[in-house]
Amino acid sequence: MTPRRLVFISHPNVVIDPAVPITRWPLSQQGRARMRQSLAQPWVAAVRAIYSSSEQKALDGAQILAQHLALPITAVKALGENDRSSTGYLPPAEFEHMADRFFGEPASSVRGWERACDAQARIVRAVRGIVQSVQGDRSDGAIAIVSHGAVGTLLYCHLAGQPIDRRWDQPGNGGGNCFGFTLAPDSVDGWWRAIDVIPSGPG
Repeated sequence: MTPRRLVFISHPNVVIDPAVPITRWPLSQQGRARMRQSLAQPWVAAVRAIYSSSEQKALDGAQILAQHLALPITAVKALGENDRSSTGYLPPAEFEHMADRFFGEPASSVRGWERACDAQARIVRAVRGIVQSVQGDRSDGAIAIVSHGAVGTLLYCHLAGQPIDRRWDQPGNGGGNCFGFTLAPDSVDGWWRAIDVIPSGPG
């Protein structure tokens, strides 16, 4: 039996507002435009199910994909980004330093952040649960998961058999990247690719 194909999508650019909880940040106009451009990706037509983190920015992105394909969205809280509520919003330079520590010290809770090892176990468990939930579905096709960059990187590391390391993090383009993968056997289809860069060749 051919393993079901999945596509992990990190939400694109957001409206950063220190006065608003991070989980409620929406996509910016640029982020929405990039998500609409992603609809020309060759894998989109094969999508038959859409799952999303319950955070606003991911739901905003999933909604654009869902409207295009006339499919419902299933929100899964466990697809959320690593829990950074202990610090909340951080200025860019401080955030980057914290992200380096998050990936560099995966077994530690850096300033109260969710540990990378725990976030990885959570995202892997959530994705496996999604696949199990659709096994009885007769419809063939791919599953799209709209989520976040850090947990996506942790998932990537697991699937690729690599230790947790920020070297596998998505490009620094404001989010809006994707990679294809399968489970059983676990495998990834290359590295992150920008959702608004359409390949010129097949696939």
